[in-house]
Order: sequence, then C-alpha cells, then structure tokens
Amino acid sequence: MSITAGISLEEKAAFLRTLPSIRVQCGRVFDLAKEGKLDYFDYYPEKEADVADYCIKIMKRDYADFSSINPHGRWRHLDAGVDRIDPLVSKWASQGVDKKEESRRLVDLFVVSVLLDAGAGNAWSYKEASSGQTFTRSEGLGVASVHMFESGFFSSDPQQPYRVDAKGLEKVTPEKTAEIMQVSESNPMVGVEGRASLLYNLSTALKASPQFFGADGRPGNVVDFLESESQLTGSTRVVPISALWHALIEGLNPIWPSRLSLRGVTLGDVWPCSVLKSTATTEGDDLVPFHKLTQWLTYSLVEIFQKKLNWKLEGLEDMTGLPEYRNGGLLVDLGVLALKPNALPLDPKSGLPHAVPSHPAIVEWRAMTVIELDRIADAIRTKLGLTEDQLSLAVVLESATWKGGREIAKERRPETGGPPIEIESDGTVF
Repeated sequence: MSITAGISLEEKAAFLRTLPSIRVQCGRVFDLAKEGKLDYFDYYPEKEADVADYCIKIMKRDYADFSSINPHGRWRHLDAGVDRIDPLVSKWASQGVDKKEESRRLVDLFVVSVLLDAGAGNAWSYKEASSGQTFTRSEGLGVASVHMFESGFFSSDPQQPYRVDAKGLEKVTPEKTAEIMQVSESNPMVGVEGRASLLYNLSTALKASPQFFGADGRPGNVVDFLESESQLTGSTRVVPISALWHALIEGLNPIWPSRLSLRGVTLGDVWPCSVLKSTATTEGDDLVPFHKLTQWLTYSLVEIFQKKLNWKLEGLEDMTGLPEYRNGGLLVDLGVLALKPNALPLDPKSGLPHAVPSHPAIVEWRAMTVIELDRIADAIRTKLGLTEDQLSLAVVLESATWKGGREIAKERRPETGGPPIEIESDGTVF
C-alpha cells in the first residue's frame, strides 16, 4: 500500500524532500527484506549481532569514555592528523572576530568541504606541506579543502580569504581544482570535473536564495537565517532542525545534476527502487529518498552551532544513518546483506561486483543500510546498557559503523581498502 495515497504529485514531491520520508520509504524496502522479497540482496538478521560486536570492539579499543566521542561530521576529517579548526578559530578570535562571524566562516568552510567529499578513488592522495603528512580519501579531501579555504580559493575578496561567496565560486574551474588538489597523471582523482561543477553550481544556488544566504551569496549567512527562525528558552537559543533542513534542501537544490523530478521539482538524492514497483499504485510510490550529502552537511553544521554558539538543535531524531559505501559495506562484509548470485557484473580488474549509483541494486543496498544502521545502533546500546541520549546515532556513526566499515574493508581487501561492491562515482553522487 502506498504511504502517500490520496495526495497530489506536488505534495508527494515535497514529502520526498523531507527528513521523515527517508525512514518511511526505506522502511518499506526493509519490510520486503524480512519476507525475503528483495530483488538483489538476501537479508540475514541473525548477523546483526556480529556487526554490533565488531563495532563495540572498535569503540572499546578507541575510547575509554564513550561520553567523549564526537558526533559524526566533517570536522573529524578537517582535523585529520593535526588540529586545524580550533587554531583557525583562535587566530580569528585574537583578531577580534566575534562568535557569530567565526561560525559563519566555519559554515563557509564546511559547506564547500562537504561538497568536495565524493569518493576520490583508491589512487589519489594529498600531501600537506606544513605537517609533512599524506592523506587519502575523505581525510585527504578534507585537509585539502582547509588549505583551499585558507588560500582564498573560494573568496572574491583578496583581503579576506576566510570566506566563501558566489562571486568567488564563479572562478572555480576543473583545472584550478585539479591543481590545488595535487591531481596529476601519477596522482589521479575520480570525478574532478564533477567536483568543480558542483562548486560552480553552488555559486548559482547561493545567488538564487538570498533569504538563506544573504545578498552576497555566502553559505555562512545561514547562521542569521537560523537565528531568525529560533526561539529563546531562558538563556538557550533553540533552533528547529527543520529550519536548517529547509535552507539546505531548498537553497542548495540547484547545485545537483538534473536526474529525477516529479511535477517539475528536482528531487536530488532520490531514486526509483525496483522492489517497490510491485506495490506502487501511483506515480512516485517506488521512489526512495536518501539525501545523503544534505544529511552529512546537516550533521557537520549542527556541530558548529552546538559547540561555537551553544545553540540547541531540536528534532535531531529525524536524521538517519548515512547510506554510503562504508556503512553499507560493513553490512555486506559481515553478512547481514548478501548480494544474490550474478546480481551484478564483476569488475575484470578487482573481481568485485560493480554498478553505477542509479542501479536498482545500489538503491536497494542504500535503503537497507538506512534501516540497518538504526537496528545496529539499538543493538550496540542494548549490549552496552546505554540509552539513546547516552549514545546517539551520530556518535554510533562516528565511532562504530563508518569506522567499522573502513576497517573491515581494509581487512578483506588490503590492497585497496575499497568497499565490497564498487560504485562508479562521478564526483557528484554520495
């Protein structure tokens, strides 16, 4: 039965761009999994305990005190190997920059850094001159983005490098992006063109939504929008997560390649799921939203508002786990999900199954990942005797599932550390 029965296509398009729609539609896929009716995967719920145990082992190894675990967000990658964010903030504070402007600058940085955070491939790395360290994958992209920001790569004001604005982003080209990210024939990166295109499209989006990003088209101006949408409860400023989500899902919609739309509304990270077609009664019933990048950005920005402005974000329970290859790979590597025989072609080099992001097998995998992350988080809390307040989903993502997915991948495929199913990234799908 359709969960959106009786509503117009315009209302359905709006629904599919909300946070609650993600669990609703992924939950429909999970219900079919319990009945053994998935098209591409077999589901083994008894293996969830193995995943929880694997994750707990990592958590106990890395953290003496679970209350000290930071939430999942881009901040961790930007500080890979060396603290970079707090020293930057301290530098700004010594120059008389107030807390609100500090937060605007961090939002500027985090937005472009998250947009650059698509899979870079197994071959690319970034060498940081100041520390002498070399970084790969998400950490490499994060560290590179900090140095791009500090150099004024995204700013239109030569006197003020520490900002991102629409005019500055108009200067971005694939060639400039490749150069500053140290891309070469011997250091190739997947999706350079797509990355540069996203940043250029961001300039258009920022100019088109001054209600969120101000007249100068600056991501950090969302701080002022959120303040206008907030309420003071005693001395605490309470900001609804729905306000931030609205600014990001509406304000950044123009940056995405035009893939799928409903009644003229571009849906973003929303895909048809073949297994839902049999129960679809009206157009759009088979669509599953993920909004992975927007959620990753939301998690990342929430941390700025909480730590730097002491704001309370209300409604965080609507956020889901992120359906990407680390979290999803953990489930495949530890047997919760098993790809059906001959479901996907094998890559001739790696021997691994592979597909483009729009393939229905990938959509099914991602949908199952969203629900399984809730279930794994619950299993971890039960085994540790902790509540959701003591161990949030964002903390589980950071300390357990994402890290666990990376570690099991390195154990199983030491030569690349890549996922068990390869996704052909173009730098714009996350």
